[in-house]
Amino acid sequence: MASTFFGLNIAASGLRAANASLNTAANNISNADTKGYSRQRVLQQAADPLRAFAAYGCAGAGVKTLAIERVRNEFYDVKYRENETNYGEYSSKNYYMQLIQDYFDDDGKTGFSAIFTNMKTVGTQEVLKNPGDATSKKDFMGTVEKLVEYFNTSAKNLERLQKDVNDEIKVKVDAINSIATEIQTLNKQINVIELSGSKANELRDKRDLLVDQLSKIVDVEVIEHPIYDTNDPDRETGATRYMVRIAGGQTLVDNNKRYELECRARETNNKVNQSDITGLYDIYWVGGDMFNTANSRMGGELAGLLKLRDGNNGESFYGEVGQTQLVDGKWQVKIDVTAEHLKDLNKCTLAGAGTINIGNTLYKYDGWTFNRDADGNCSYTITLAQGQVNGIPNMLGKNASVGSSIDYQGIPYYQEQMNEWLRLFAQSMNSILKSGYTDDGKPGCQMFTYDYNDETGTHEGLFDHKGQDADSGNSEDLFSGKYEDGKTYEVSNLSDSYYRLTAGNVTVFDALKANPELLGVKGVDEEDKTEGESQYGNMKLLLETMTDDKKLSFRGANAGEFLTCVLGDITLAAGSAQTFEESYLILQKSLDNQRLSISGVDEDEEALSVVHLQDSYTLACKMISTFSEIYDRLILETGV
Repeated sequence: MASTFFGLNIAASGLRAANASLNTAANNISNADTKGYSRQRVLQQAADPLRAFAAYGCAGAGVKTLAIERVRNEFYDVKYRENETNYGEYSSKNYYMQLIQDYFDDDGKTGFSAIFTNMKTVGTQEVLKNPGDATSKKDFMGTVEKLVEYFNTSAKNLERLQKDVNDEIKVKVDAINSIATEIQTLNKQINVIELSGSKANELRDKRDLLVDQLSKIVDVEVIEHPIYDTNDPDRETGATRYMVRIAGGQTLVDNNKRYELECRARETNNKVNQSDITGLYDIYWVGGDMFNTANSRMGGELAGLLKLRDGNNGESFYGEVGQTQLVDGKWQVKIDVTAEHLKDLNKCTLAGAGTINIGNTLYKYDGWTFNRDADGNCSYTITLAQGQVNGIPNMLGKNASVGSSIDYQGIPYYQEQMNEWLRLFAQSMNSILKSGYTDDGKPGCQMFTYDYNDETGTHEGLFDHKGQDADSGNSEDLFSGKYEDGKTYEVSNLSDSYYRLTAGNVTVFDALKANPELLGVKGVDEEDKTEGESQYGNMKLLLETMTDDKKLSFRGANAGEFLTCVLGDITLAAGSAQTFEESYLILQKSLDNQRLSISGVDEDEEALSVVHLQDSYTLACKMISTFSEIYDRLILETGV
């Protein structure tokens, strides 16, 4: 049975509920402009009634304030974070692709087209017009040096850009670790508060904001489920297990435990691509395995940066182990290859030393040899570093790879495009000039070479690697595509071959630079050799090689259309990245508005709510005042 003062208790419960709602509304209004804040509301329900043992049965007991909870929709959180992941990836791609586009941009005055055109007209054609004139030959060599400088500069620009991207990758990894630490701390604080039955709304907002920030760096998956009492499985403790997974499902935070990432710089003799800079970072779990960056589900700024730094257009090194043998204390592993880009050494990007994955086991290697047998089958014999013996005799038929196949045209792709063009062009030019004669009948010399360093200093490459025996073809034929069936060809990473020529180290032959008269301007036929200045067949061949795609073909175009091909790739990639970034930015604003429509604070709505709650509070106060008068009359004026 209800007490005499039961009405006062009911009114007091209404007063407390109205007060809690007013305080919550004040909190909402105060945080209307706070980033990440979720609107809060008071959760109320009617208190359990009392049996009155009267005709009306039960008496209402007022209102019960259950909790102050956040108003938030997880569906929009997931959609917003997915969009942030895509936006982060394409914003990174767009920024750096615009820089690459600027590096290769051709204004018609200083770009590749102007330099190459100048080489044809002012250079080659002037020599033809003024045969025997030393000045025209010197001017021609000046245009050649400008072409070399163009590629040297472009290579340095890409190297600097790769370093910048590499440094930013470390910044993003540090940011991931910092956010993971904060989420771990908040998990502890939230569980301590919610074990007591309260809701840690503000802390949950902070945690969700951190996850939002993380989703722009890398793709995020959040899993949260309640923790039950082991002694009473039906009772929720109030605590939850909160997990954050990144990069396609790799666990970063598991409630009170977090996993840390670290960047480890590759050693000097450990590269994936030939033209990579030294010290690129690999990402590892601290005290664990390598962080999986190759999965297709990975997104965010980190994915965009990795694709830019390592993107090879899907043309990585891979094959199948065909043979193993022990030679001079080192294991040599023959890897059969069938991909076209691996059978053409002009396209080869395999570094001279690095790490190879064979049957999911990593091995260090310090050299390789390319082989083309008499039947046209191609393979690479990889020489493993000293002491690399684990499981080698049993690896026949296993897959082998160096690096990952990244289907994006990143910096390594554009480095490879420059290297391929230069190898084709240099081989063609050198072949013509070396086969000819100078004005005074002496044998001609090569035009292009490359610089390399060893223990004794800096040297010029002379491309003098030949076949090993009568059945072996000249290695230069591999680069010109003139190899013969029935002959074998072999080139190692240390051979003095066109593989070692890159955009970064290409140069003009020193002797020719010092004395342009060494140009083999005359053709090989006897008439051209002896008739004097009237015949300059080799200069005509040089000009034809520059303009005729049947003489020299790069991606189906002639030599002068190199930039057209590469700029087409760059423009397409940059335009695609810009379009997607703009699209995801529009979606970001749309999804953010949808989230705010639910969890954001509407000041007009809160103002109306305050008026309503003020009335409720006033009425509750009036009820207490009314009951107070009734009890005064009851106690003081009756029952005397």
